[in-house]
Amino acid sequence: MVNVISLVRDSLTSLVSRMGTERDKASTVFYTQPLLTDEQIIAAYRGSWLPRKIVDIPALDSCRKWRDWQAKKPQIEAIESEEKRLNVKGKILEASKKGRLFGGAAAFIGTGDANPAEPLDVERVKKGGLKYLTVMTRRQLSAGEIDRDPTSEWYGRPRIYTLSGANGTTMEIHPSRLVIFNGAMAPDEDFCQGVNQGWGESVLTSTLDAIKNADSTAGNIASLVFEAKIDIIRIPDFMASLNNEVYRSKIIERYSLANMSKGINGTLLLDKEEEYESKSASLAGLTDILMAFMQIVSGAADIPVTRLLGQSPAGMNATGASDMKNYHDRIQSIQELEIQPAMVRLDECLERSADVKDPDVYYQWAPLEQMSEKERADIFKTTADAARQLVGTTSGQEIIPREAVSDALVNRLVEDGVLPGLDAAMEEYGKLSEQEPTDEELAAAAAAANQNTPVQPQKQAANDAAPRTLYVRRDVLNRADFVRWANEQGFTDLVPDLHVTIAYSETPVDWFSVGESWSPKLEISAGGPRQMEAFGDDGKYKALLITASELVWRHRAIIEAGASWSWPEYQPHISIQIGGEIDLSKVEPYQGKIILGPEIFEELRED
Repeated sequence: MVNVISLVRDSLTSLVSRMGTERDKASTVFYTQPLLTDEQIIAAYRGSWLPRKIVDIPALDSCRKWRDWQAKKPQIEAIESEEKRLNVKGKILEASKKGRLFGGAAAFIGTGDANPAEPLDVERVKKGGLKYLTVMTRRQLSAGEIDRDPTSEWYGRPRIYTLSGANGTTMEIHPSRLVIFNGAMAPDEDFCQGVNQGWGESVLTSTLDAIKNADSTAGNIASLVFEAKIDIIRIPDFMASLNNEVYRSKIIERYSLANMSKGINGTLLLDKEEEYESKSASLAGLTDILMAFMQIVSGAADIPVTRLLGQSPAGMNATGASDMKNYHDRIQSIQELEIQPAMVRLDECLERSADVKDPDVYYQWAPLEQMSEKERADIFKTTADAARQLVGTTSGQEIIPREAVSDALVNRLVEDGVLPGLDAAMEEYGKLSEQEPTDEELAAAAAAANQNTPVQPQKQAANDAAPRTLYVRRDVLNRADFVRWANEQGFTDLVPDLHVTIAYSETPVDWFSVGESWSPKLEISAGGPRQMEAFGDDGKYKALLITASELVWRHRAIIEAGASWSWPEYQPHISIQIGGEIDLSKVEPYQGKIILGPEIFEELRED
């Protein structure tokens, strides 16, 4: 009797279908060490748009908005001046791209020292001591012996790098003088041999198969388009007559002429005995197949399809906001976990080269998301309301000193970018009063940020606080500019009182609860979104649509105070002409500066 022992693995196995056994077709699939030469990397990057975008996009987005220094204004100006002189942003972008492409690149911190093989002494860098930044890849910069001392700062990294120069010359560089970008992380430095020793891997190594599949699919679809329509002609005794040389030449000549006549006249001339048939290939579904491959590439590159392909999100109610938010979180991780640690010594040298030695100086990476006008207005209102609450009093005592709140409010608005130019306005018109600043003084400072114009608080007159209907407008003060533009565009009968309506409440409201604007005079800079549109019955009102966060915020504040608004949404606009025949599609919208006067409160009139 023979005993047979059958070994079955502890996994999903079926002896009937042979799934999970050595006869399973999937058992022949295994991973191999990927080999990607520099020539293949360069060919892919130069010859195909997908590899180029996969390499460039994360690096570009990491540096696109750059960073915001947090320090005193002269210090910030000095540091940013050094950044521009040395082109730090451009050099870091270049090094990041090349690091992602080749698996290794570095920016050499040039301080003019005689021996770059020695560690960089940051303390010796004086004003203007940072001379240059030079970007080099692992193709020029060879990594030396790996440091195996666990107590060393450079454990697991090369002790020295060797730069190969012209005519066979070499230069040793200490790693402290390099801003190093390693591309994709290598699983273990022992697996990185040859040119990759001491470096990482190209980001194309793990994505190239997906890229080639997508490119091949696109190429096959392109070829199929040319074969989408095939003409078939049946000729009597065709095969039997091919042995005749004269017949072959005549048949070629005959159908060349037939194709020519068809191309010119759309008519194909055939003998009565010949049969003609046209077959068309179906191209339906090819787009879905190609997009499926593109989705795989997107996942392999960890870049949303909307960013990789530059297309709008597909599907009902699709905005792509969640995908882009996740992507921006990833870019922020790259900035904080890869770029920022790599630039530590460079930043120290940069500050000293700018003659800034304040240990409290730091920077934050600027957010990638762009706020809309509505979001800016919401943040402005919420921040202002919170500031007012903090300055409130309890038992006659301030909760938080006004000076502290005003400084914090200005810093917050500047950092959030809600009021561009606020810091410059505060510098020009002076800081808020050190002696018990009032709400009107706070309003004047905020208004100066938007207008670059000194303003004075203005009170609205009212006989009593009884609720009344309310119409609020701002008149255009630079009417002459509008008249010149309107005459050039062909308008014939301008509205005599050019203005912007802010509120039109048929519901009675307490005017004092509405309060007043922070901007008694509002200046809207030239440019920005402008559009001509027709309103009212039969489009008789010709109006210029504009944008201004202050107007939107103020309208919303009045509505929250109990006012009504009879239209679906609020769109700031200036009515230019009522009636008249003019083709708005041929009108170039007014692009100049708009100066609006103080808010005018009135009750609604029948006219």
